[in-house]
Amino acid sequence: MNVAIHCEQLTKRFAERVAVNSLTLTVPKGSIYGFLGPNGSGKSTTIRMLCGLLAPTSGTGTVLGLDVTTQSEEIKQRIGYMSQKFSLYEDLTVAENMDFYAGVYQLHAKERKERKQELIEMAGLTGREKQLAGSLSGGWKQRLALSCALLHKPELLILDEPTAGVDPVSRRIFWDVIHELAGQGITVLVTTHYMDEAQTCDWIGFIFFGNLLVQGSPRELIEQRGANNLEDVFIDLVKQEEARQAAARGAGR
Repeated sequence: MNVAIHCEQLTKRFAERVAVNSLTLTVPKGSIYGFLGPNGSGKSTTIRMLCGLLAPTSGTGTVLGLDVTTQSEEIKQRIGYMSQKFSLYEDLTVAENMDFYAGVYQLHAKERKERKQELIEMAGLTGREKQLAGSLSGGWKQRLALSCALLHKPELLILDEPTAGVDPVSRRIFWDVIHELAGQGITVLVTTHYMDEAQTCDWIGFIFFGNLLVQGSPRELIEQRGANNLEDVFIDLVKQEEARQAAARGAGR
């Protein structure tokens, strides 16, 4: 199996708090991996380590065959990242935002022009090139942010809750684009709170209080736990983990 991301016992501590605890996971190349968990569970900390923005406390991790500890700059050049909050410049137009990021990625003029046109068409932004980013709706903003993250043709796309607060129609369109990108061979690691989105991923992992509780295909996880849907799987997992931790705290008194 060709692997895009592999972690072994990856751990991050902040003083006495363990944000990510001995995380071991594998993301196959060309797949969509849904990384799920409630707020504060360790998803964003994991992503920051994988992007080379945060050094692990212990454990190992590779992204596209590059070590997250010693080759972080090389990793940044080969991945695309999109955060939950709109991170582009609202006082620039759609085209100006794309020009700015093309400059950051050091694209030559010919490639810049070609990529801009390709991505504007892909995102359905045709006719909005001169519109200020700040005047776009939430769904259109996210399409622009995705386009900017794709300008340099990354092999891996990391999306941190990309559709939070976006209307259902825009969410569906956004996910159609994600599946199209995966079909082109781009690996996608995406965090989401929406179970309908998670259901369409090839693989999913559920993290809670820094611990990866399960990972597998959506169908496998539903069948293994005899559940009706993914939401039931994760509610059951949360209840079990909370009970386990409460018992551990009781035993330590």
